[in-house]
Amino acid sequence: MNNRLPPLNALRAFEAAARHLSFKKAADELHVTPAAISHQIKALEDHLGVRLFHRGNRTLALTPVAQASLGKLRGGFAQLAAAVEDMRTYDKATILSVSVTPSFANKWLMPRLHRFVAKHPDIEVRITASTKLVDAQTMTLLQDRELEDVELGAIDVAIRFGSGHYPGFEVEKLSPSTVVPVCSPRLLEGEHPLREPADLVHHTLLHVDPIYRFEYQSYWEIWLEAVGLKGKIDPVRGLHFNHAYLALEAAVDGLGVALTQSILAASDIMAGRLVAPFPQKLSMDFTYYLVYTAETARRPSLVAFRQWLFDEIESMGSSEFAGMLA
Repeated sequence: MNNRLPPLNALRAFEAAARHLSFKKAADELHVTPAAISHQIKALEDHLGVRLFHRGNRTLALTPVAQASLGKLRGGFAQLAAAVEDMRTYDKATILSVSVTPSFANKWLMPRLHRFVAKHPDIEVRITASTKLVDAQTMTLLQDRELEDVELGAIDVAIRFGSGHYPGFEVEKLSPSTVVPVCSPRLLEGEHPLREPADLVHHTLLHVDPIYRFEYQSYWEIWLEAVGLKGKIDPVRGLHFNHAYLALEAAVDGLGVALTQSILAASDIMAGRLVAPFPQKLSMDFTYYLVYTAETARRPSLVAFRQWLFDEIESMGSSEFAGMLA
């Protein structure tokens, strides 16, 4: 029995010609000449010692032996392609590249990342702090009201703050958006203790200046109006920062009161570094989203990270957020 396989190019030529029943169409698909296809088929027939095609006047038909073997050959090519893809993506299966906004990375992800690493020691995590969300193919602005470029390229998944409108991507909301004033416990005491929102007149407001065009009002302006203090406290005065984590660090240091996303303040509140002095909170339209492409959605490292992420956020409902805004 001759176990020597015929050349792969000859098998590919046969499969393409058999599928199209045309040497010319097979040649176009494989980027060769019809004469080359004919030569490969003849060589394969000589190697096997059988005829594979009935050649007529401008017609081509499979012989019975060709019909019987074609299905297994196609299956073999499919398995070969799958094996090559496994080799190509082997390293990617154990690498997770995450692009995350600086504040979410600093105040939420990093304090918890050790739990993901402990649960999935086989996954190599690569964190990039960035405000961009890009698609290497499109390189287009998402829409007129959002400044972020599209950029996922070598990134498996991104966490972004915005409206959730990211055309061409898979998008999942991480949590509802709630903002709340937070401060150091030290500000609850002293000459002007924080007891009610009107007491803010004696304290410095800590601002996060908007980096998105769609944020025309500051959080403080909206919150003060909601609690009936519009015109009584200047919503612009105070210290200004370009990232929420900087405002939160200033709040921890006792420099003033920050109005921030609850999800960002949760760890500091649980640790006692911050407190929420007032029960008033405000729901906002913009929040954090998980963004990835359809191509990476089934990658094992991404599947594991997504599940862990939502498990962590779900646990916050019964632990970190419990009692924080009584």
